[in-house]
Amino acid sequence: MQTFSAEGFAAVLALVGMVIVIAALLSGFIERSSFPQVAVFLALGAVLGPAGLGLLDITLESPILRVVATLSLALVLFTDAVSLSVTEIRRHLGLALRVLGPGTLISTALIALAGWGLLGLGVPEAVLLGAALASTDPVLLRGLLRRGESIPGAARQALRLESGLNDVVLLPIVLVAMAFLDNKPPENAGEWAHLGLNLFVLGPGAGVLVGLLGVATLDLVRRRAGVRRDYESLYSLGLAFAAFAAAEAMHGSGFLAAFAAGLTIAALDVELCDCFLEYGETTAEMALLFTFVLLGSSLIWSGFALVGVAALVFAVITLLSRPLAFLLALARADLEPRARRLIAWFGPRGLSSLLLVLLPVFAGLPGSDRLFSLCSLVVVFSVVLHGGSLMLPSRDVPQRGAPSVPLPIEKESEPVAAAEGAGEDADALDIDAERVTLAGMRDLVQAGRPVLVLDVRSERSYNESDQHAVGALRLHPDRAADQAAERGLPRDAWLLAFCR
Repeated sequence: MQTFSAEGFAAVLALVGMVIVIAALLSGFIERSSFPQVAVFLALGAVLGPAGLGLLDITLESPILRVVATLSLALVLFTDAVSLSVTEIRRHLGLALRVLGPGTLISTALIALAGWGLLGLGVPEAVLLGAALASTDPVLLRGLLRRGESIPGAARQALRLESGLNDVVLLPIVLVAMAFLDNKPPENAGEWAHLGLNLFVLGPGAGVLVGLLGVATLDLVRRRAGVRRDYESLYSLGLAFAAFAAAEAMHGSGFLAAFAAGLTIAALDVELCDCFLEYGETTAEMALLFTFVLLGSSLIWSGFALVGVAALVFAVITLLSRPLAFLLALARADLEPRARRLIAWFGPRGLSSLLLVLLPVFAGLPGSDRLFSLCSLVVVFSVVLHGGSLMLPSRDVPQRGAPSVPLPIEKESEPVAAAEGAGEDADALDIDAERVTLAGMRDLVQAGRPVLVLDVRSERSYNESDQHAVGALRLHPDRAADQAAERGLPRDAWLLAFCR
């Protein structure tokens, strides 16, 4: 085992600090310009790598790459699961099945067929590469989903469900293909049963068990002593790592355990999920960006060494396989044409693909280095193509109702909180400026005051609910002032925050 020197430790800390600082300083620019965040950190890796300043030299054998990549894939799967809404899955089950079934599997098959026919890959290698490249990148996809009203609701739901579930569909395919790349693939029913036990029982079982114990313990401590909200997000990260370790100790899949633990939390403790999404998700994203820096130093550019007619045609077919597969899968779905086209087009390949294809590399399987280089070539093209498409002007999709229409007033209900600074107007109308009831809002409207309703529910609560305030506006918390100015909202309006 290699020793970890003080100089090496200081270098790692410096790199981690650099990633955090740059991510923080550029967050506003990236949010406003939609510039692909992935490209920034790949470029940072290239600057620090051998072709740049020579401060970072990462190879496929580097221990730090294995540690960071394993951590990142576990966090990707855990975050995917925690961000899922069981209610939303049930409500859109048909759409989810179309996306994850025919959509994802046809994409995998088309890519595998191209790898086998054009590049001369064996069937296990082609299937493994097809599964890795059918995975969508969580960082790039998050950039699209943050665009709010410019994305049709159905497309947003489909892409959110796909980003949360497609890795867990593809990971078993990768792991089974790896078994055939090994020198001793399963040959009889007993060996197949052992492989199935490790993949689909021990791993997920350990994750569910850790999730159940974790949620029960947290609930007990909450009721007796209370737990700070920001520490709950750290608690959820601890459960992810514990699930991974427990499964690996039982010779199961730690990655499937991390997903199962996250899904258990999503089903049983919505508050813990919201805490993680508010605080812990940023921590997980830093790990992903750190991985991009390591890969960007030199490894991801290795794909250009394979550039030739066959490799370029393979890359084109890979990028076109998703639109073809998803247009076929969604042909009979009840979707408007724009939503169908957006779902079919936006399947960026990125970190998830690279992390999946790194699994056979870390296992030392023959031919895995070439698979990584081919995957890297497609990922670079996808970052440019899909990341660049994020910067194109978007066309806003009308919200539910018009902004000037108040909530339907049928009966007295819970009051809604009003913005500060309306004291004199409130006194004149005999209205409590801090908490305005529906009757009070009716009086404001009848008095001719401009009234705007803001839906301030969490993203999960908003997506799960069938009840929506008529005409309510949803503004991104980080861009509330800018979006209000872009929409020309009157500065003297009453702002009523709706949170039921």
